[in-house]
Amino acid sequence: MAAILPGLLLAGCAQRPDPLPGLPRVMVWAWERPEDLRWLDTRAVGVAFLALTVCPREDGVDVRPRMQPLRLPHGAGLMAVVRVESGGKAEHADPDRIAAAIAAAAAIPGVRALQVDFDAVSSERVFYRDLLEDVRRRLPARIPLSMTALASWCEADGWIAGLPVAEAVPMLFRMGPDRYSPGADFTGALCRSSVGVSTDELPARVPGGRRVYVFDPRPWSADDVQAVLRKVSRWQRQF
Repeated sequence: MAAILPGLLLAGCAQRPDPLPGLPRVMVWAWERPEDLRWLDTRAVGVAFLALTVCPREDGVDVRPRMQPLRLPHGAGLMAVVRVESGGKAEHADPDRIAAAIAAAAAIPGVRALQVDFDAVSSERVFYRDLLEDVRRRLPARIPLSMTALASWCEADGWIAGLPVAEAVPMLFRMGPDRYSPGADFTGALCRSSVGVSTDELPARVPGGRRVYVFDPRPWSADDVQAVLRKVSRWQRQF
């Protein structure tokens, strides 16, 4: 069982209200591959797992459930993640049918929050806003709605302002030429409570008080999680 690093659980609580108070401050993403996380220390780390993938179509929606096994410790803080893959053509799809499929993931036993992962292009933004509003209406009030966000959405772009989500998670990896400046903060208010990073591209630091979502290109191991916890602890001490 992994040890909790001192101060990790309380880091950032004094800076801003936590939009997801029922979840740990570090969340590992469990993507579409076999994962056995029964060794995870649920006091320190939660799991944001890919629950299903939805593919909008003009005549409906294709829904692909998670196909790979996921083994979890008892009492884990769970967030269901729904990936939306549209091929850049979602603006002609019906958000109502897609919202129903997404919201259904919140009924998975043990799930405390729902996250939508969608790299919407500019022409899909109206559709995405309508979709999130519909998903939010369908969710119980006790289930927070989260979204991942391109870093540009959190800056001058600003189109996500006012979306019905508890947080937008800026993705600080696989950014190409738009590299993240270590420690820089974002202008968008929704983007100032969490960050998304990857074990193979961990930044030198991130703004303090953030919930940290972590992707690993390999299956998760106890050593990888401990390395992440040490890194997050150092980030918090820098602020």
